[in-house]
Amino acid sequence: MHTNPLATVRNLGILAHVDAGKTTVTERILYATGTTHKRGEVHDGTTVTDFDPQERDRGITIFAAAVSCAWDGHRINLIDTPGHVDFADEVERSLRVLDGAVAVFDAVAGVEPQSESVWRQADRHGVPRIAFVNKMDRAGAELDAAVASIRERLHPVPLVVQLPVGAEDAFTGVVDLVRLRALTWTDDDAAAAAQEGPVPDDLREETNRRRRLLEEAVAELHPGALEEFCATGSLGAGTIAAALRDLTRSGEGVVVLCGSAYRNRGIEPLLDAVLAYLPSPLDVPPVRGTHDDGGEQERAGEQERAADPAAPLAALAFKVNATATGRLTYLRLYSGTIEKGDTVWDATARRTERIGRILRVRADRHAPLDRAVAGDIVAVVGLKSARAGSTLCAPSAPLVLEPPGVAEPVVSVAVEARRGTDTGRLASALARLVEEDPSLVVRTDRETGQTVLSGMGELHLEVAVEKIRRDQGLAVAVGRPRVGYRETVGRGVSGFVYRHVKQDGGAGQFAHVVLDVEPLDTPDSGFEFRSAVVGGRVPQEYVRAVEAGCRDALAEGPLDGHQVTGLRVTLTDGATHVKDSSDTAFRTAGRSGLRDALRVCAMVLLEPVVEVTVTVPEDAVGGVLGDLAARRGRVTGSDTRTGGAAVTATVTATVPLAELFGYATRLRSRTQGRGTFTTRPTGYAPAPAPASEPSPASASAR
Repeated sequence: MHTNPLATVRNLGILAHVDAGKTTVTERILYATGTTHKRGEVHDGTTVTDFDPQERDRGITIFAAAVSCAWDGHRINLIDTPGHVDFADEVERSLRVLDGAVAVFDAVAGVEPQSESVWRQADRHGVPRIAFVNKMDRAGAELDAAVASIRERLHPVPLVVQLPVGAEDAFTGVVDLVRLRALTWTDDDAAAAAQEGPVPDDLREETNRRRRLLEEAVAELHPGALEEFCATGSLGAGTIAAALRDLTRSGEGVVVLCGSAYRNRGIEPLLDAVLAYLPSPLDVPPVRGTHDDGGEQERAGEQERAADPAAPLAALAFKVNATATGRLTYLRLYSGTIEKGDTVWDATARRTERIGRILRVRADRHAPLDRAVAGDIVAVVGLKSARAGSTLCAPSAPLVLEPPGVAEPVVSVAVEARRGTDTGRLASALARLVEEDPSLVVRTDRETGQTVLSGMGELHLEVAVEKIRRDQGLAVAVGRPRVGYRETVGRGVSGFVYRHVKQDGGAGQFAHVVLDVEPLDTPDSGFEFRSAVVGGRVPQEYVRAVEAGCRDALAEGPLDGHQVTGLRVTLTDGATHVKDSSDTAFRTAGRSGLRDALRVCAMVLLEPVVEVTVTVPEDAVGGVLGDLAARRGRVTGSDTRTGGAAVTATVTATVPLAELFGYATRLRSRTQGRGTFTTRPTGYAPAPAPASEPSPASASAR
């Protein structure tokens, strides 16, 4: 019997490439746990977690959905995340608040581009995972091939704990290699639990061989298991289970299970594995935050908060649903307790908030709660200012938790209301969108006066605009998508002198700086600043002001006003005036000096590039390769795979994002609707535009 109720809580996410079956796995978990009494289907638009009309129309997950269910005396808070690259920011925010994850892989395709991306995201957050190889009933499904792709592309140590019973259409169950039992399911009664029995005779030899491989792999990684293995020559089921739990939580190994979520096979063992191997809130390290003392020194030291309901409150808002009837804020409680009517401190917005209602979440349906404790994932009503990434804490013990990172938008479209009278409503709708999704950015173009909406990709913006049309009933005109270019230094400049002198009565301004500007090794690697001033010719506080001014100058480059990246600026010399020098003067000198220096440099325009993975029938490969070449694509790899009677080819290429607008339609027409593609951002590369030449001003500037 557990003494601490938090030991019976699991907060986990379902991660995968688009179409690997995440949402179907989630639906079957809800069905198996008795949360739903009818199996939802993605193709019928009847799923619980894909409840948004656009998700049902498109058949993909767009918004991370939280659901709560119970299994074997445990509460499971589950987040079904999007698999499409355009919604990777939703995954990032979800991973920030999860303790564990189930990574779903297609048994035919194995590791796909976006499954690799979300795996790396989980690596960054240190989230323990177990793997579920789905669609074992498909033609061409092969567990060993999928496991090999996990090992080769993701580089964990896969610890396979199941052996499939039957293959493809004849897949009926699994052999549990830990407890040496067979679990089978029948199509006759989809609601029936798995039938447990002995290992079939024809699989006994293979079962023993794979059990031995599992024992050896576990003993190699786990010191306690190694001790028993050396003493007895084998491992008991209890030792294997305990070692698998330790290896999963440390990230040294990944437990691999298999099944077919669509046919409801393998879900119960997956739930058992979640409870057995993934951590509870008690098993993860205490959350770390910075103390907020509310004074001038906003952050005065780092603190830890353990998962204790009696400790001061610390919670992170990771999702906001702003509707016409109010705001629903999703919280992960790391410590403390909240009750209806409590007053809490929003440490990010620096204001108090009142908790109106607390809700246990099941996608778009909710059950009211009186209180929530550390380890819970709940939604609350009544918060006015909290955004995704806001910290809520006890007013008496303020703390700021690190918010989830927000990616830079790469695609923009101009939007405007078709009717002039709707301009105000459109502005409100856009503000609400940005409130819900921090990866969307709205700005006004200074030259054209147009409202520009920026996001992570074409589909991301398409979904955002459609949401405005559906939710607000607004007629919206959308311009052609434009990518977010950058500018970088192709050839730098040395000893660039800039002198800022301003005298207009009273105290003047004086700052003298000498700058070296040079490119970094990679064009999209950000900005570096350093000082090589000797003899105190520029005091340290003014050096910081010069750096701040240089950063200001990066907002607009000389080519076309794009953000500047991939450069190093060195302050080599300077001079001050005893009365007229100040932080303001040196910041102005840094800003104006770097702007002028960039006009002297040879600048290069950068464009965003993506890795495209195209899957097509083998007979369509020639046309696809030609089309990619016409789009300035560079092919980096190709592969063929046989699944049943069909032979498919996978082509990987690096293509400028600007060339991919409308590619989905083109690919469908070239392959008679049989081709699919996915993209993954890879950074920036020089665009085919002439670099600017140094101006004659360089002579005088030097």
